[in-house]
Amino acid sequence: MVSGTIFQCRKNSWPPEEYVSRATLQLLDYDSAAPPLHAWRRRLNSHANILKEFSVTFMEAIKMVRLGIRLWSYIREEASHGRKAPIDPFTKESSKPSASQGVPLGGMGSGSISRGFRGEFRHWQIIPNICEVSPVMANQFSIFISRDGGTKSYASVLAPGQHEGLGKSSDQGISSWGWNLSGQHSSYHALFPRAWTIYDGEPDPELKVSCRQISPFIPHNYRDSSLPTAVFVYTLVNTGRERAKVSLLFTWANSVGGVTHLSGDHVNEPFIGDGGISGVLLHHKTAKDNPPVTFAIAACETQNVNVTVLPYFGLSEGNYVTAKGVWSKMTQDGQFDRENFNAGRSMPSSPGETLCAAVSASTWVEPQGKSTVAFGVAWSSPKIKFLKGSSYYRRYTKFYGTSERAAEDLVHYALTNYKRWEEEIEKWQCPILNDDRLPEWYKFTLFNELYFLVAGGTVWIDSPLPAETSRSSRHQSRKIDKTDISMKAAKVNCREGAVVETYLGTTDIASESHEKAHALKCEGALPLKGALHSCPLMDFLNDDDDDDDVGRFLYLEGVEYMMWCTYDVHFYASFALLDLFPKIELSIQREFAKAVLCEDGRKVRFLAEGNWGIRKVRGAIPHDLGTHDPWNELNAYNIHDTSKWKDLNPKFVLQVYRDFAATGDMSFGVDVWPSVRAAMEYMEQFDRDNDGLIENDGFPDQTYDTWTVHGVSAYCGCLWLAALQAAAAMAFQLGDKEFAEKCKTNFLKAKYIFEAKLWNGSYFNYDSGSSSNSKSIQADQLAGQWYAASSGLPNLFDDYKIRSALQKIFDFNVMKVRGGRMGAVNGMHPNGKVDETCMQSREIWTGVTYAVAATMIHAGMEEQAFITAQGIFIAGCSEEGYGYSFQTPEAWTVDGHFRSLIYMRPLAIWGMQWALSMPRAILEAPKINIMDRIDVSPVSSRSSRLDTSVKKIATKAKCFGNSVLHCAC
Repeated sequence: MVSGTIFQCRKNSWPPEEYVSRATLQLLDYDSAAPPLHAWRRRLNSHANILKEFSVTFMEAIKMVRLGIRLWSYIREEASHGRKAPIDPFTKESSKPSASQGVPLGGMGSGSISRGFRGEFRHWQIIPNICEVSPVMANQFSIFISRDGGTKSYASVLAPGQHEGLGKSSDQGISSWGWNLSGQHSSYHALFPRAWTIYDGEPDPELKVSCRQISPFIPHNYRDSSLPTAVFVYTLVNTGRERAKVSLLFTWANSVGGVTHLSGDHVNEPFIGDGGISGVLLHHKTAKDNPPVTFAIAACETQNVNVTVLPYFGLSEGNYVTAKGVWSKMTQDGQFDRENFNAGRSMPSSPGETLCAAVSASTWVEPQGKSTVAFGVAWSSPKIKFLKGSSYYRRYTKFYGTSERAAEDLVHYALTNYKRWEEEIEKWQCPILNDDRLPEWYKFTLFNELYFLVAGGTVWIDSPLPAETSRSSRHQSRKIDKTDISMKAAKVNCREGAVVETYLGTTDIASESHEKAHALKCEGALPLKGALHSCPLMDFLNDDDDDDDVGRFLYLEGVEYMMWCTYDVHFYASFALLDLFPKIELSIQREFAKAVLCEDGRKVRFLAEGNWGIRKVRGAIPHDLGTHDPWNELNAYNIHDTSKWKDLNPKFVLQVYRDFAATGDMSFGVDVWPSVRAAMEYMEQFDRDNDGLIENDGFPDQTYDTWTVHGVSAYCGCLWLAALQAAAAMAFQLGDKEFAEKCKTNFLKAKYIFEAKLWNGSYFNYDSGSSSNSKSIQADQLAGQWYAASSGLPNLFDDYKIRSALQKIFDFNVMKVRGGRMGAVNGMHPNGKVDETCMQSREIWTGVTYAVAATMIHAGMEEQAFITAQGIFIAGCSEEGYGYSFQTPEAWTVDGHFRSLIYMRPLAIWGMQWALSMPRAILEAPKINIMDRIDVSPVSSRSSRLDTSVKKIATKAKCFGNSVLHCAC
């Protein structure tokens, strides 16, 4: 637990007074209009430098040439089928990445739109696996100000300078608008899921403007957090002596990013909703048979705010009013004609033509007075379609149905509920923000890293079955048709006991997908006749649909590594979900538990070695849940054969036990236990010498997939020791005492061998081989200890060994790289030189650095922990850093060149928060070492039967209480 230590940079290094005048802060100090005390800040005129991508060295390129050739061939093959390969290092975005990102819009899993700190809407991910990086420059907020007497008037887009993509000011498009904001006196303040933009006397020196962006990301709220909507609340303060008429303009192009606005057949229409909420619906017809998208932009009319709309305008001369005409109308009148609400639906746009819409909100602000104007945006894309698989309905359709007009209902709900959202957000964040023991950079970085759960390509679906077999409206029955599942007769497995083979398939899927679905065989061991379910997949077939169902959730490894729920990375990131959305975390673990007992016999070529194997081996945890047909076609990753990786199965056992201990969900433990046993038993084949310890096989057989490992390794061996301990503890609690004894026996043998082979007096060697890097100091060598401590399990090693290894990592991997201002480099030779064995050994992994810091906190080394983690903030997010805010990469080199922006693993910062505030269910667990409660006795290694007490637990499963899971028990 955190002590009273004064950590590095505890002082307020980024006070709002450095960006906004004190007088303005006082004027805005009501209704949440002022920026928070703790936030990531930038001036709007800050330079958004182009980010530099890493490159491999000549020797690394030589080693990977065969892989490169095979990968290039695979990418071309996928492209010939109209698909993008999950990993494609050869295709670069036309728009180079820059340090311009900000807080994204919307909740989780319904598509996302990011917003740069200067106001541009960019990084469009409405359609799964498609990320349109470039901003849509027609999407803007603008302001028009006139004062009594007509002596002063101002008109400007609320974004600084001439942006990319703008033409000459003489044309009919948005270049003709007033891009008059310098940004010198305007600033951006980000504290996810909210952001504040303060215009401190720009463009009118006597008008202070605050724009507050709010999205419904609310922990433990599984309804509102799924909604694709956001609100912009403008607070206007008139410091002048004359009354001011202020008109705010919100413009939006009928586009889902890129050049999609030019594809044609798009339609706009105005609407007048309840409660004074009015706006425009923009119906977008997507390309390549992707499901359509409807946007709603709206404003809330009040006694003092008048809302008008322009349902359609163009960017060039043609069938509609031009953008230049829009600006002239607003400059002259400050509003549109009321008759526009009766305009009806527009004609479909022609190919090459851009169709836009606008909403205006006008108000009078008295001298020394204040006024508030609220805008909203929502998008409804109810159905998602994967390229090789089925279509599904998104989570929010459970509450809003699948009509194209759901966007209108969504924006109405947002504009009438955002104040409640803010109350819930502040209630969640305030205990951390008000903790004086924590450094300021940590407070806002902790929350801002959660951007990935919105902008990381997340998908959250309602029904476990494809959309075609689910309901077609919000009122249609959602019950599962069990006849869509074909069953094969039971057979005897090579292990003791019977199994069931289940073939998954639904009659509505295209023939190719149907055949592929039948290739997935799921075998579930039957521990006792009639006990538990015969196959984990039967769990969801037998589950009743109730309010506790949170659907199914996917998030990408990264926008450049497009694989869903990559498990070796989720190991680091999952602390965020467990802490904030534990039901989603349990649902993901259930997905992988089902997958353990499945096998997919289709042949796959593994690109690193060029050998062939099967897609999914029974007993092995899949690397991921797929790319183009998630849940049905697992393991999109095909660089290595991950059924031979040594970290995936232990990571599954460790995550399951941590989640089981933290939530106290006994039914979860019972359901996944057969998969835990299968995962542990699968790993026995890698114990070559029967010493209880697994060995690596001389290739990169773990998450560091370019870093070769020989023999016993610190990383995988430590994970295995922790997994043995976790499996023993879980088996004991579930009543499977024989297996608990077996795991304890193996743990005691393996621990002795592990320390004998790797402990060198100050840290654990990288591996037990004889290569040039076998004695390297690996930053991640105590990953298993991290999870043991996070789960309330006993330490794997003596305290002095844990602290010694961590101090070594701190002194070498952290402090010897630019004085600790970069994070922890993955590998460091004992002579103080960076291990350059391969690309990954010389990289600094942001998420691993956070994990190391979390391990240090558990070990009582808080000062070292926060210095270590602060290096990631300094290099990535500070004003002197490289500009990776809201796009934190997987890695950067010691010179700051990135690899893989917008990546999952940095969510591991929530592992630090977990260490600082462990849940009561773990803290208040019995203090007796559970390993000491297991009697070691001879156990048959072939035994696969559970104690009958598991069956008793299954009939009365309840939670433990005092858990992170909000339970009705």
